[in-house]
Amino acid sequence: MPTRWLGALIPAVLVIIWELLWHIESLRMDSLSRPLDVAVALYHGLTDGTLLVATVETFEAALLGFLIAAVMGLFAGVVLGLMPWLERVVGPSIDAMRPVPSVALIPLALMIFGFGVRMEASVVAFACLWPILIVTISAVRSVDPSLLNVARVLEMTAWQRMVKIILPAALARIAVGLQLALAISLVVAVTVEIVLNPRGLGHGMMSAQQAMRFDQMYAQLLWIGVVGWGLSAGSQALINICSPAYRAQRTKERT
Repeated sequence: MPTRWLGALIPAVLVIIWELLWHIESLRMDSLSRPLDVAVALYHGLTDGTLLVATVETFEAALLGFLIAAVMGLFAGVVLGLMPWLERVVGPSIDAMRPVPSVALIPLALMIFGFGVRMEASVVAFACLWPILIVTISAVRSVDPSLLNVARVLEMTAWQRMVKIILPAALARIAVGLQLALAISLVVAVTVEIVLNPRGLGHGMMSAQQAMRFDQMYAQLLWIGVVGWGLSAGSQALINICSPAYRAQRTKERT
């Protein structure tokens, strides 16, 4: 068996066990749909477009929140990484806000933005900001000081130093924070939809559960997992293409 297929072994075994348990009447539960019924529900959800529409709605909020966090986190991370004295000033505020669960901001976001994509994106942005900010600060501080000295000799502006020196040198580490934040964006977006926002994959899953359509609920849960895996794989491929240094570092770590 090729190595790349080994990862499918455990899910396949679990599905087989699930199917066998469904055929044992004493163990059968109404809330545990048959895998075949889940597959049929997933097929219908994809063919009639309901799952695709919900996926677009979830991605709209998740990616908008991620982009907001990326812009804020990268800018603030570079500034704080280059100015340790400024981090000592704002550090206590960051340490106080960072442990706050993002879902705790849902009532505040709802009061400000109401239901919709802006409310969801604001909660996602808060959750994604911290890994990007912390990793960027650490990455900027790890830049070789000789590179910054070269920038000073060439009399580069602050913007030129950031774009031509700092970001390329720190990109390999910053990419880790961005990839982590991208995964968080999907998790938080679905969570907000489950808790409150009437849109997207999370709301669709809760609606199926309340309607006692457990096959649809499991189908949407399975689809969220597939979408999350695709998002992670896509972001990794993009990083490998855009960052040769990151690819070399990952290859070195594996060897």
